[in-house]
Amino acid sequence: MASTVKLADYLFGRLRQLGVGAIHGVPGDYNLTLLDHVEPSGLQWVGNANELNAAYAADGYARIKSLGALVTTFGVGELSAINAIAGAYTERAAVVHIVGTPPRSSQDSRLLIHHTFNDGEYRRFAQMHAQVTVAQTRLWDPRTGPQQIDDVLRQCLRHSRPVYIEIPVDLVSALVPGEALQVPIQVEYPAADLVPELEAILHDIIKRIQTAKQPVILVDGEIRAMGIIGEVQQVVDITAWPTWTSAFGKGLLNETVPNFHGVYQGSYDTPAVHAFVQEADLVLFFGPHLSSTNTYAFSSIPPAEATISFTDTEVKIGAKTFRDVPAKVITSLLVERLDPSLLKRYDPYPALPRDYKLSFSDVDGGKQLAQNKLWRVLASFLRPGDIILGETGTAGYGVREMPLPRHARLFTPVTWLSIGYMLPGAQGAALAQRELVELSQYFELQNARTVLFIGDGSFQMTAQELATIIRLNLNVVIFLINNDGYTIERCIHGRQQGYNDVSPWWYLLAPSFFGAKEGTYTGRASTWAELSKILDDKKVADGEGLKMIELVVGREDAPQGPLLQMLGKQKARSES
Repeated sequence: MASTVKLADYLFGRLRQLGVGAIHGVPGDYNLTLLDHVEPSGLQWVGNANELNAAYAADGYARIKSLGALVTTFGVGELSAINAIAGAYTERAAVVHIVGTPPRSSQDSRLLIHHTFNDGEYRRFAQMHAQVTVAQTRLWDPRTGPQQIDDVLRQCLRHSRPVYIEIPVDLVSALVPGEALQVPIQVEYPAADLVPELEAILHDIIKRIQTAKQPVILVDGEIRAMGIIGEVQQVVDITAWPTWTSAFGKGLLNETVPNFHGVYQGSYDTPAVHAFVQEADLVLFFGPHLSSTNTYAFSSIPPAEATISFTDTEVKIGAKTFRDVPAKVITSLLVERLDPSLLKRYDPYPALPRDYKLSFSDVDGGKQLAQNKLWRVLASFLRPGDIILGETGTAGYGVREMPLPRHARLFTPVTWLSIGYMLPGAQGAALAQRELVELSQYFELQNARTVLFIGDGSFQMTAQELATIIRLNLNVVIFLINNDGYTIERCIHGRQQGYNDVSPWWYLLAPSFFGAKEGTYTGRASTWAELSKILDDKKVADGEGLKMIELVVGREDAPQGPLLQMLGKQKARSES
């Protein structure tokens, strides 16, 4: 390896070493020379419709491949992206935001140039990003640039949150030492004997596990960021205890095992499920993410006195908190020491409901589609390895009802709930999925797809990214729920108000407008019989590239059950 490399090549070389295969973003005058180094570094340049979409896409990519990256220009570009970066921070997606900035001479001289506030102050944009990233660095000296890059990337991986890197245009080609590239960046965990009280904590946990009379397992979405999906799955398999996830956690576990019971909905769940969890004398709670929207208005948070929770570096046993205990370390040891012969065995197993599918024999073919059954019917369309995205709105709640096949992943609204995220997110996720398939790192599967469920209002937010999906020839199936506006908002407030309306589009003309080749599949269904015919078409299930299906439902149609109950209570509180 050369003793010196250009700073841009060092940065992109590190990203490639860490598994990044593509860079999202938008060109701008302060990043153009930086972009000259993307493809020579072995990376694909995606090129998105705008910076917000690019950051959404990098987030979706990161949730599948563990790390994503985007490049924007200074000021206007980075501020366009910052909403998506904030969402990645909130929901723990490891995104590297690289910003091309004006030359150091301009910044030192406080020149009143474009993309600034015209006051000579260049640091405000970085200050804004400091609120939504876990680490930031301003490359300014070639001698320290490689170490700065490595330190920030390590923080990105360790915390699974976005980071921010500024690179002035005059530093792009600066020569820097290249020796460090020979040593890959790794996130190391402390040896077990260096973790205070680890043995005592493990002893307490195992004692509680072995004496439990009605134990359950609750799994939340931060286990992905914590890197313990495999360990948690092993606990679920070894114990065979009743297991639920949060909405954030759905799709991270094997949902085909008999002790998996879907998303726990707290007080909005069935009385039998809610009582069973509330009466449990032990709840193993992995990766809690306790926002109101992820916990069904906080009602799915288990009783503290019965709960052992595992976060990044803390274990809580009842009222006691033990700090500086890495989740990866303690869960690995827990799996090693679990003795199935000493665990509670449910015999007979409790009669707890599981997610289920419906077939077209369960609906009247001549009737209009309705979301009280739609999601369980559509579940039969899914196959192993699919990535399923349900946009904020009725789709985001509907997909929670779907039993998932093995190795499927689910994106659903969690906390940030930025409407429009899922379409660019699907582009990023589908690209990451294809890269893993090409590398033979995708569960030995070759025909997995990305399946997006999105409402008409949400689609209008970020529709331009359909062009990127088409240009990259990604295998994406889009089901567009046409319910004539923001139905989710109507459920909350303004049932008849015009502000919840959207302009009527001819949605199925969108693929051709955005450049899809002739013959790209589009279809429209308003009845069950029409939907059945569409799903029976092999072009939909097995064809490559984009497929788009418009599903017409009633203006006020929504999934039944917890969604309407919860939103109804929210509306009552807001109007009281």
